Amino acid sequence: MDNSYFIYGGKRLNEISFPLGGIGTGCIGLAGNGRLIDWEIQNRPNKGSYNGYSHFAVKVEKENEVIDTRILNGDLHPPYSGNYAASHFNSFGFGPPRAYLSGVPHFRDVEFKGEFPIAELSFIDKTFPGNVKMTAFNPFIPLHDKDSSLPAAFFEISITNTTNETLHYTVVSCMGNVNGGYNEYAKKGPAQGIKMTCIGLTPDDVRYGDLTVATDMDDVSYQEYWYRGSWFDDLEIYWSDLNKLGKFINRSYKDKGYSNGTGSGNAVDMSTLATHFSLDAGQTKNVRFILTWYYPNCANYWSQNSQQSCCGCQTSQKGQWKNYYASLFEDSFACAQYCLKNWDRLYEQTLCFKNALFSSTLPSAIIDAVSANLSILKTPTCLRLEDGSFYGFEGCHCDSGCCEGSCTHVWNYAYALPFLFPKLERSMRELDYKYNMREDGGMSFRLQLPLGSPRSSFRPCADGQFGGVIKTYREWKISGDDEWLKSLWPRVKKSIEYAWVDTNEDRWDPEQKGVLTGRQHHTLDMELFGPNSWLTGFYLAALKAGAEMASYVGDEQAAQRYTDIFRRGKAWADSNLFNGEYYYHLIDLQDKSILERFDTDKTGTLIGDSTIKAYWDEERGQIKYQVGEGCIIDQVLAQWHANLIGLGEIFDPGNTRKAVYAVYKNNFKKMREVFNPCRVFSLNDESGMIICSYPAGRKKPAISVPYAQETMNGFEYQAAEHLIQKGFIREGEEVVRAIRERYDGQKRNPWNEFECGSNYARSMASYALLLSYSGFVFDMTKHLIGFNPVIDDTPFRVFWSLESGWGTFERTEDGVELKVLYGYLDIATLRLPFIRNRHIDSIAYDVNKEANYHRNEDDIVFDSTVKIEAGSSLAIKLRS
Repeated sequence: MDNSYFIYGGKRLNEISFPLGGIGTGCIGLAGNGRLIDWEIQNRPNKGSYNGYSHFAVKVEKENEVIDTRILNGDLHPPYSGNYAASHFNSFGFGPPRAYLSGVPHFRDVEFKGEFPIAELSFIDKTFPGNVKMTAFNPFIPLHDKDSSLPAAFFEISITNTTNETLHYTVVSCMGNVNGGYNEYAKKGPAQGIKMTCIGLTPDDVRYGDLTVATDMDDVSYQEYWYRGSWFDDLEIYWSDLNKLGKFINRSYKDKGYSNGTGSGNAVDMSTLATHFSLDAGQTKNVRFILTWYYPNCANYWSQNSQQSCCGCQTSQKGQWKNYYASLFEDSFACAQYCLKNWDRLYEQTLCFKNALFSSTLPSAIIDAVSANLSILKTPTCLRLEDGSFYGFEGCHCDSGCCEGSCTHVWNYAYALPFLFPKLERSMRELDYKYNMREDGGMSFRLQLPLGSPRSSFRPCADGQFGGVIKTYREWKISGDDEWLKSLWPRVKKSIEYAWVDTNEDRWDPEQKGVLTGRQHHTLDMELFGPNSWLTGFYLAALKAGAEMASYVGDEQAAQRYTDIFRRGKAWADSNLFNGEYYYHLIDLQDKSILERFDTDKTGTLIGDSTIKAYWDEERGQIKYQVGEGCIIDQVLAQWHANLIGLGEIFDPGNTRKAVYAVYKNNFKKMREVFNPCRVFSLNDESGMIICSYPAGRKKPAISVPYAQETMNGFEYQAAEHLIQKGFIREGEEVVRAIRERYDGQKRNPWNEFECGSNYARSMASYALLLSYSGFVFDMTKHLIGFNPVIDDTPFRVFWSLESGWGTFERTEDGVELKVLYGYLDIATLRLPFIRNRHIDSIAYDVNKEANYHRNEDDIVFDSTVKIEAGSSLAIKLRS
């Protein structure tokens, strides 16, 4: 494995912010040099923030002398001029913010090993009497959504005495109180630390909350407050106290602090929690600190209708709901107790997952892309509502969520959540079909909060609506939960049939031809008019998935109807939308009447001109924002979905293979060659796959589909994965490498792939790299699981996860092993096409139990369901 993807140093530390937090809890960023940044813990993004002088530090004493004191930061790299956006005396021309602590003694270098969900930092300085390392994480345990949703950051600091003498060490955690309240020492059981509360707020106030830093070490000292003064008094006195022999003497103030909650400079009351120990020569000690937060009340702060206070915070109970973690803990100290009590298990299970993922024998860039984007689940992009249901923005602005509503056409691409936390993904389907559906089956694609708010009045989107059907099929197959499918089926059926109902104002497919011909809203934020493979593909896939689901629940009439429409549409699309190289958009751009029919009623009476105003270019006599003859990156996106979830053929396989390669050939660019008037996500000598190209000889609209020249990561991942699925391994890997080289730590943060904002949900398409390489198939309704790797490497190993368990699959020259590392797996059929012509000597599971079976082409069919428990495996020995 190429460790350069995971080990960062020098300038590649500059952009790092490694998110530490739970699913739906917000997070704190761990910077490349060890600083604590991006304090996004108060139910909204807060990019670029810091919390006073929060940091870790170490002191070394020898006999009656302090011989070294420094904070656990590395050098701050240039520029050093200051920040244009800051207030006057902290801005450009005043140097780095004092909260960066760059003027305080620190370590010279840091090596940052980032293998999400675990970061390991080595602090390097030859003059320091010892080795210092930090391990930081938040539990990431697939299928255990509770323990993966803890509002906490875990830090374990390891000190090794590298001298030949006994030394006394103090490891210090200093944290700021952003709440504007009291700092108080607390102890219960093995947990002791500082709880930082708010003041003057009732428990139902949206600003109410607290923060705790705690340890399970026995020998501690603390200061509830740093010295209060003016100028630079607080930091100067802290440094003086730290450099004194022995322990800290507590300082306490009983009046309200001077925190204003902004996290700027010295505007918060700081507290200190210190641990003390001695080490003989060569000895090592590990010290644990837990940082937990508790802000139980969420509010729809982004809605214009919310009641706002003068500071922008909603202070009434209207539009509020409880955080999921508020149902688990009464405050941050209770959470700290749970984390310290369960630390070993939480870390071991997180490490087990990390090791299983990183043991996959795939190129380093692939593992990097998969693992890094799992971090999106731990950022403010994601919320968990009071009952635990999952909600997501598209991404994050600096101080607010970006593009509300679990946007269906964006979350279509996000393949991590359904496999790693399938219960949470199912909750998205449940909320969507409960709150977003109109009476006629049309669906809003942005869920409004709080739940029960009026639906968005914007028109349904084709890829989002039909994507919901495809995802329902996927969740059913991952879980095998028939009752869940039956509970949703009436609404899923209505959403499919909206395509042809009379009240569909966009007239998608009124004649049930299986081709979308009307006005089709989509994820590129405008509408296409007329037949195109991209959106018609979603329709076809929904019809095919719908037919299977309908048949399963006994609705044979619907199943036959959907099948008939699917066959008509597929045949027409393959015959009329493929130009010999790729699928395109069939439209006469000069035909204004295409638009006019959406500004008239059924009788032909003019009812407005909004469509014409939005789309007609009078100067050039063209319809704007269309693909036309362009080669668009998502032209066979529906087939990508179908390949991943076992839905089968949507488009002609030969055509699809040509189209997938055409996207690579025409859209993968060196960005110096590209004119880009849109958002710049790649530039100069960076490479990327643009949204839409117009090869030589193909007519380009004067104003083409929006974002045509951009490179957006989630789109690129799906295109790369489809290349890999079709055997274009080198080309697919080239695309993935290009993306991850853009996020190299120097130019951009490796754990923040952005599109419309930071931590963008669509990038979780990268998880499907695991499925694509391994040829993973599943159908838990039949207890079927299978693998068919697209590469011939042996050994070949890959991580897998489904509803009941997760583990690894390994192929060697003489056998196959399916390990369950967590949960369990019930198997009735194991599909392994690559051993079709190999003789099986034996199949054993659960400590050498023999499995009785017969073979059916690519399938091993067991006489009775085989149950593999955690820690066990199913092993197949093959004859040479």
